[in-house]
Amino acid sequence: MQSLLDQLIESTSWLQGLPVGLVYAAGMVIACNLVLVYASALAGETVWLERRVSGRMQARIGPNRVGPQGLLQFLADGLKLLGKEDIVPKTADKPIFLIAPIIVFVGAFAAFAVVPFGHYLVAADMNVGIFLVLSLTSIEVVGIIMAGWASNSKWAILGAMREVAQMVSYELPLGLAALSIVVLAGTMNLSEIVYQQEGWFWNWYVFRGPFAFVAFFAFFVSALAALKRAPFDLPEAESELVAGFHTEYTGFRFAVFFLAEYAAMILFSMVTAILFLGGWSPGFDIDLSGPLSRWIGALILFGKTIALLFVMIWVRWTLPRFRIDRVMYLCYKVLLPVSVVCVVGMAIQVLLAMTVFGGRANAFGTWLMGGG
Repeated sequence: MQSLLDQLIESTSWLQGLPVGLVYAAGMVIACNLVLVYASALAGETVWLERRVSGRMQARIGPNRVGPQGLLQFLADGLKLLGKEDIVPKTADKPIFLIAPIIVFVGAFAAFAVVPFGHYLVAADMNVGIFLVLSLTSIEVVGIIMAGWASNSKWAILGAMREVAQMVSYELPLGLAALSIVVLAGTMNLSEIVYQQEGWFWNWYVFRGPFAFVAFFAFFVSALAALKRAPFDLPEAESELVAGFHTEYTGFRFAVFFLAEYAAMILFSMVTAILFLGGWSPGFDIDLSGPLSRWIGALILFGKTIALLFVMIWVRWTLPRFRIDRVMYLCYKVLLPVSVVCVVGMAIQVLLAMTVFGGRANAFGTWLMGGG
């Protein structure tokens, strides 16, 4: 299947006269910059969405002055933070203190390069897409350790220690839940996983048997914990740690931490929709691969992402914060065993589909084994 860049080169005569490597490199840079702008704007609007939804849940209005319905409030907040003084504590390890927000930012935003927004609408369509997403997002832990350690503050180091313990722990069930879909799909390419779910909604992987259904909830709950979202917000527990690992950060650097957190929320919501909810598939049989219709598919994926973001916000303002021991109990004694069972069960399901139900020889066997 041709990429969007390949189609552009074939249809544009002057591009064909340039070195192929140069065209691909330039196209990759442009695509990544477009993805960065899109993710940054969407992360800013997610801040507005959270403030509006939480306001309604608490019987108040929320931001509604800057722009229509307050839609430009994130720009006002960003400009305000840019105008604040950048304070570095005297006792801080300055080089590490300054580099930490950049690493967190890279960990949150780099993974968007391999996420498909629609047919051919992907900066880097890689065969190890889901592996790269999980690997890049784990880089954030390094930045958080650096921020907490370099701040030379007891609140920051406690928040960093909690975050590392929590995030590293929940990456295990998160990765295993994603692996169950890889077993079913037979590929780690995110675009290919969506192609296999096209058609009617019962083709979505969340409906491909009980193990996939359970894996969906295991993945989403693990993502909430990895994102430090309530009720798993122990690293930033305001009543205990002031602001956790970024207590000593001000101005622009504080804004980078804030933006990276919401960008990661969008990323995991989008990946959840791609792995389990059909990606850009609307749930009925329609071709969305055309030049114009692919943008309709992108809007469908955007809608599913917003729905999952709303659930994250809803959970935050509904459930109380867990104790740290209960958070660890949920990971190691509930979600981790459940995720292992899902992977094994999915492998057995695919094996049965191939041996008992004839694999792709009949419709039920094809439905059971996904793309494997």
